[in-house]
Parts: sequence; structure tokens; C-alpha cells
Amino acid sequence: MDRYRAWMAEALELARGAEAAGDVPVGAVVVDREGRVVGRGRNAREARHDPTAHAEIVAIREAGDELGSWRLDGCTLVVTLEPCVMCAGAVLQSRIRRLVFGAWDEKAGAVGGRIDVVREAGLPHSIEVVPGIAQAESSAMLRRFFERRR
Repeated sequence: MDRYRAWMAEALELARGAEAAGDVPVGAVVVDREGRVVGRGRNAREARHDPTAHAEIVAIREAGDELGSWRLDGCTLVVTLEPCVMCAGAVLQSRIRRLVFGAWDEKAGAVGGRIDVVREAGLPHSIEVVPGIAQAESSAMLRRFFERRR
């Protein structure tokens, strides 16, 4: 759990960067089998004018470039917010082995918060899911962001 918290600390720092840039504060890192961060991402939909520029997608793309493969077998994705359907699909497609997240997303979460895409029966491979790492901090950051926007 300590390693998850250390990786989540980096994801939270990326989320703060997204917020400073005017985007929803979500950050993500992809970690390889040796524990090395190979991909980093933060929400960048506003900055890039790209609806697919979620933190998870940005981090997965960077990890693929770093590793020279779209297959991220054995990698862990650590993200501050439960992934949406699009991002959960990217996790499945990239063959990520483990998903660690902070805050639950009861409105759009696709890893159990609203629906559960990654643990659907009959999928070709399984993904270990570790929820709730730094949940309070992740949730508070998101809550403050949306309160200021209202």
C-alpha cells in the first residue's frame, strides 16, 4: 500500500497542475513492473480542445511511447478519480494489469461507482482493482474545484 500512496502522491501533483491550467483536477501515472513511472498524465481537455485528453489516456499514451508498445502488460495505472467508460476501455485495451484509484465517481465511474466495465464477466483478461487510495484528498480537490465553478 505504501508504494500505491507514493505513486498516488505524484498523480495528485499532476491533478493540481490540471486544476491550475483550468481543467478538472485529475492526474494519473503508469508504473511498469519494476516500479518505474513510464507515463504521466493530467486532464487536458480544455487546453487541447480534445474530449479524449483525460489524465488516464494521456498517461497510457505516454507509457506506450516510453515502452515502445501499446501492450502495457504488467503495468499499474494510478489515477486520482475512478475512470469513466472511455478510460476503463483504454485500460482494458492496453492490457494494464492493475488499476489503483482515489475517489469514486458515482455519476460517471466505470469501475464500480456507476457501472463496472473492467470486471465484466467473460473479458479476455482480468484487472486487479485497488480503490480508495488517498480518497479523501482526491475527493476534496474535486469538490473544491466544482464548488468554485458553480
